[in-house]
Order: sequence, then C-alpha cells, then structure tokens
Amino acid sequence: MGLRTFLDNIAPHFEKRGKFQRLYPLYEAIDTALYTPGQVTGGASHIRDGLNLKRIMMTVWFCAWIPALVGSYYVGLYANEAMQVIGLSAVEGWRGFFLNGLVSFDPNSLWDCVVHGLAYFLPLYMTVFIAGIAFEIWFASVRGHEVNEGFFVTSILFALILPPAIPLWLAALGIIFGVVIGKEVFGGTGKNFLNPALTGRAFLYFAYPASMSGDSVWVAVDGVTQATPLGNAAVGLDYGVEWMQAFVGAMPGSIGETSTLAIFVAALILCFTRIASWRVMFGVLIGMVVTATLFNFIPSTNPMFGMTPMWHLVLGGFAFGTVFMATDPVSAAMTDKGRWIYGALIGFMCVLIRVVNPAFPEGMMLAILFGNLFAPLIDHFVVQANVKRRLARG
Repeated sequence: MGLRTFLDNIAPHFEKRGKFQRLYPLYEAIDTALYTPGQVTGGASHIRDGLNLKRIMMTVWFCAWIPALVGSYYVGLYANEAMQVIGLSAVEGWRGFFLNGLVSFDPNSLWDCVVHGLAYFLPLYMTVFIAGIAFEIWFASVRGHEVNEGFFVTSILFALILPPAIPLWLAALGIIFGVVIGKEVFGGTGKNFLNPALTGRAFLYFAYPASMSGDSVWVAVDGVTQATPLGNAAVGLDYGVEWMQAFVGAMPGSIGETSTLAIFVAALILCFTRIASWRVMFGVLIGMVVTATLFNFIPSTNPMFGMTPMWHLVLGGFAFGTVFMATDPVSAAMTDKGRWIYGALIGFMCVLIRVVNPAFPEGMMLAILFGNLFAPLIDHFVVQANVKRRLARG
C-alpha cells in the first residue's frame, strides 16, 4: 500500500465527525506538505502563475539554508580553534556522543568545522520547530484552521538569528512567544503586523540579555569568550577582522547573520523568483547609506559616528534583516512606493539606533519592528495620495 493510499484511508478519522477531527490541521499539514491538494478551482480564477503560498515559503526556506550552512561552518571553525587553544580533544555531554567519533575537531578540516557547527544549529532548529509547530497546531485545532506553511520560514529564520551557544530551552521559549504574541493573538498568518521571529528574539533579548549578548555566547565552547566586531566597534576597539573577512562571514555572531556573501546569493534567488521585494531591499540599503554618511561628517567622540556604510553593511544583522526579515510580505508595506519608504525608514532607524545608542549596537531588529508598526500607515498615505491624484485628473 502506497503512502497516498494510506493517507486517503485514514482521512475520514480526521474529517468532520471523525474521532480525531480536532487533529485535522495536523493531518492536513502533513498531507499537503507531501502532495499537491486534490481540490482544484472549478471555474475562472485570478491566479496568473503557479507560485502559490507553499512554493513561496519553501523557496524562502531553501534559501535560508545558504547562510545556515556557511554560518554553521564558521561556528564549527571558531569552536575547533578554541578547543585547540585550550587543549580539548573531545566534546562533553550529549553532543560529544555524536561528535567525538565523527570528527577530530581540526579547524583546518572543512568536514570537522561544518559537522561541529551543525551539531549546534540542527538541535537548535529542531527545538525551535517542534516547540513552535506544537503551538501552531494547537491554535489551528481550536480555531478550525489549517496549519500554514509560513511557520517553516519563521522557525528557520528565528534559529538563524540566535547565538550558537544559547540554551535550547530558551530558544523554545522565544519561538513560543513569537508565535503566540507576535502572530496567533492577532488571528494567525496574514493578520500579524509584527514579524514573529523578530518578536521572539526581541523578547529574549530584553528578558534574558545575558544569554543573547555579551562575549560568552558567540563561541560554542564553554568558558571561551570572544566579542563580535560590532561589539568592539561600539566601545572604540579595533573591529578584529578585515572587511573581506566580515563579508564572507569569518567573524563571531548569530548563526545566519555573519556571511553577507551567502545572504547576497540568497537575495539574488529571492529577487529573481520575485518572492522578495527588491524595492524593500534597496530602500533599506539607501536609508542606511544616506544616514551613515551623514553621521560620518559629524565630529563626535562616539566611535560609531565614524563607521562607514560599507562596515554597517557587513556587521551585525543588517544584511540578514534586509533580505529575510524586512521583506516579510505580511508585516512589510504592500504598495510599491510604500516599500521604498518602508525600507528607507528601516535603514535610517538601524543606523540611528547603532550610532546614537552605542549600548545597543545591533539596531536592525528594533528597526524592522519599528518599520512593521508604520507599514500600514505608510500604505494608507500612499493609497490616499494615489486616489487624490486620480481624482484630480478626472
């Protein structure tokens, strides 16, 4: 008996009046993830191509693996280098059960670095996915809605903006907060005005700052500390890396945010497939460049005033936020002109927060959430301006 036949046979148990009808959203999510839905449009429709929600979300999900794999390599590289310095030849705990017989923790080995990094990213991602999908299914069952594919994207993006050494229970708490408070309380996917992944990260940052910032969370080896280049810049120290190193991702940071090169490759795919808005991306870039350049001309003892746009681009979460977070089709502006304004606002706010408040050098998270709040207002004024212009013609 094939899988399709098996799913069809158990379907009545999950449908209306079946003994598992409250679990229908779970059944439907598995069925539509494996197969194209059997229901088709009977009459004329307004669909212009085959790019439905599932394909959009899956494309973003696959693109997110580009910075994920590169970031995992550098997580493993820095962990292996730290182990070499302090004389460790094995990893303790449950990770060691899998790693010690699989790798030799050689920082010069691509295999050793990637596998060691994935030993931190994959458990983190699995924890985030399981915790978040459980609450997605719970809300869908209570409301009688289907489970949306959007969580596949939310889960991986949330995992990628976390430090590699974050406790797994904390990651689970953060995604639950993001899913429930950032999305489900407003009605679910399509009705939230804040990015759920960033909502969860903001909660963790302010509720558990010691686990989300500082020098001890960026290297996946207990007792080893290392500051990020952005953290060094905020206190006037040398960045610790060359610009090209920062561009390719050879620096400490959140797993998916370090490699601007990998993020740029993902951006090309998302723009080419017309899934992400290039207007938002360029708007963010323009807002950042203009604001950072203006600050460069202002004399100040604050070292962040002197950070050039090129460095803002490659440090912290600017690139990742621009490509994956600011372009969220639900919480971003909807109109073409509004996307330019929305993007520019985020770029401006990111630099403003980084420069004016050096105690919080990573400003991209708050900048995007700030932009999310203003996106409906921006669209409103753009639409009203278009209405007035058309009335004036007529």
